Amino acid sequence: MDKNSDWVFGYGSLIYKVDFPYLDREPAQIEGWGRRFWQGSHDHRGTPDAPGRVVTLVPEAGRACRGMAYRVAHEVFEHLDHREKNGYEHHRVDIHLLERDTTVNGTLYVAGRDNPAFIGPADPADMAEHILSAHGPSGDNLDYLLALAESLREIGETDEHVFDLERRVRARLAESR
Repeated sequence: MDKNSDWVFGYGSLIYKVDFPYLDREPAQIEGWGRRFWQGSHDHRGTPDAPGRVVTLVPEAGRACRGMAYRVAHEVFEHLDHREKNGYEHHRVDIHLLERDTTVNGTLYVAGRDNPAFIGPADPADMAEHILSAHGPSGDNLDYLLALAESLREIGETDEHVFDLERRVRARLAESR
């Protein structure tokens, strides 16, 4: 890797909504983190008065989180920082590139418990209802959940937290028909 680029690990919408140029892209995973719908979104999938729920990562020993790694030019981080502005901070992490079977060090965006938009855990049924009701400038919170679940399947990830919420919202949608 050259000194003008860096790797970034995407575990939420960065997997499927690639609105930035990249030099390289590969399915990847990181160790010690679990994906959770615990971050409030008042700027994309909700509003300040009714934030949606989006994913962040929480430390979880023994857990592997699969996503997508991108090698990007340093100037791309200005766009990514703006996109991930709602409480997300940079962390450095080892990223295992799955196709090359090698590890690189890169950037990870995490919205920690101490940020003002952190919502935290809730009963899964309540989380599903929350996701069904939230809408924001980037669209329905439901669309975010469904696109994430589909993109995780495409890269071979089995994320029970995400898939449980998906099952719950699909069941509620079927009930309302």
